Amino acid sequence: MTRAEHISLMATYNQWMNLKIYEAARGLSDEALLADRSAFFGSIIGTLNHLTLGDTVWLKRFAEHPAQYAALTPLSILDTPKRLDQLVFANIRELQAQRVWLDQIILDWAQSVSEPDLDQRLRYHNMRGVAADKNFYSLVTHFFNHQTHHRGQVTTLLTQAGRDVGDTDLLRLID
Repeated sequence: MTRAEHISLMATYNQWMNLKIYEAARGLSDEALLADRSAFFGSIIGTLNHLTLGDTVWLKRFAEHPAQYAALTPLSILDTPKRLDQLVFANIRELQAQRVWLDQIILDWAQSVSEPDLDQRLRYHNMRGVAADKNFYSLVTHFFNHQTHHRGQVTTLLTQAGRDVGDTDLLRLID
């Protein structure tokens, strides 16, 4: 499997897992989703917002890659989040609609990434405005790892709230 194929696999995994998580989350009341569960982002909805905001920040950075990915053009309508702990969507239905839209963009973008793209460096500014210049493939790996990390937290919170997400193994998607 090439690195580009691996990125497509991770985008597919991201979409699959988010569908499972949101299906489980929709079985809870708005109050249960907003309840402070002592997680880093407080609640289930807080953690899901963080994931959406984090993905938006990274994808907007990826849109600055010299390859100029057309699949990321729709993100130009979004403001870059100022903080990653904002509760932009307090309603699971609105957040899920944004997540579905964003996941399709991620999938389309991932399928457009080429091997030479991954060897380039990406210049960007972090949330504090500090300039960075890093290997693009390493940043993409971080992007998907960040998703997996926080989805694991959400899965735990959902389980504690009595909702079963089901199988979460990437192995299910590997031939």
